[in-house]
Amino acid sequence: MSDSLAPKLPVGAAPSAASAETKRALAWTHTARFLVTASKLSELPACELPEIAFVGRSNAGKSTAINALAQRKRLAFTSKTPGRTQHINLFELGPKMSPNALFADLPGYGYAAVERSAKLRWQEVMATYLAVRRNLRAIVLLVDSRLGFTEIDRNLLDFVAPRIANGSVKLLALLTKVDKLNRRETKAALERAMAAMEQVTTDEADVSVATFSSLSRIGVGDTALFLQQCVRAPSQPAVA
Repeated sequence: MSDSLAPKLPVGAAPSAASAETKRALAWTHTARFLVTASKLSELPACELPEIAFVGRSNAGKSTAINALAQRKRLAFTSKTPGRTQHINLFELGPKMSPNALFADLPGYGYAAVERSAKLRWQEVMATYLAVRRNLRAIVLLVDSRLGFTEIDRNLLDFVAPRIANGSVKLLALLTKVDKLNRRETKAALERAMAAMEQVTTDEADVSVATFSSLSRIGVGDTALFLQQCVRAPSQPAVA
């Protein structure tokens, strides 16, 4: 982690200004396809492919972000009713005969109307996944830019802090729905998010903050590039 918590991703870059490398990353995320759904960890395939987990409060925009990155409308299930994602859903990326990474859409948290027993079960499955999944390379924490980091988001940060702090797992906080904010509000949201991320900051931690909007495509290309770099070994060329 650098001395500053300034975002590592360009904020609000226009899609038309995308570099060739960013376009390759978007072509890679465009290959995302459904693999499996699991209600418990034992149902997930045992594999060595690097995995990127998407996590956040219900209605923060997890599934919508995955769909935007994949350029698909219904790859990941979205609903106007928060709390509908009740399983871990895995998506493969890369060539069909030789996939090179996985996206994991984890159950949303923090939706009060969901039955308590169901919430506890989802939280246990999600917590176990985040704590022990061997091939986890990065966590994308989606936060509604209008709400900022809530107490439950901070609790999630505390939980994953050990894996973030030792550098074994990267963390990207995506401030979603920034199309709803003006420039001043966006700047303030970024400053609050960077302050919240201090709780997982160490010299070894790889932590980033960026803005995102599936509607206006703000941050989509930069996020795709960041995720592709997360699953690439330092000596490897870009995955495709």
